[in-house]
Amino acid sequence: MGVKAGGDKAGNSACELIGAVERQWRDALCAKDMERLRSLIHPNFVLIGTRASGPFTMSRDEWLEAIQRRELVRIELNIKDATVMDQVMVGTVHAKWCVKYLGREIEDIVLLTDVWVCEDDRWQVVRRHSSPVPGSHRLNG
Repeated sequence: MGVKAGGDKAGNSACELIGAVERQWRDALCAKDMERLRSLIHPNFVLIGTRASGPFTMSRDEWLEAIQRRELVRIELNIKDATVMDQVMVGTVHAKWCVKYLGREIEDIVLLTDVWVCEDDRWQVVRRHSSPVPGSHRLNG
């Protein structure tokens, strides 16, 4: 049995639950809180992405290593859709990232699909699919 996001009260609670764990992930990421990130990201995590250069995948360890090399300026999240079941939830998130690289700010807007699993009474993200929103990549500075 699950809860699907939409205009009803149950849908709002699904978006609220996804929003809460997504914000925890974002806050740990912005703080570079590696211990908290490890607790939120399942050992079998895989990021699947598409970019102009082509598709790519990253494991949990690769992703954790990569995020330590970038300076995050901000991340804005907007939960677009959510489905929550007993042990699994899926969220669709519109995210706007701003990172600093070589002294310049780079903005990117992506549509994320995150799959969370509940193990040992805690939610962990096990998959993330990231697709760029067309025409959204910008350099500032």
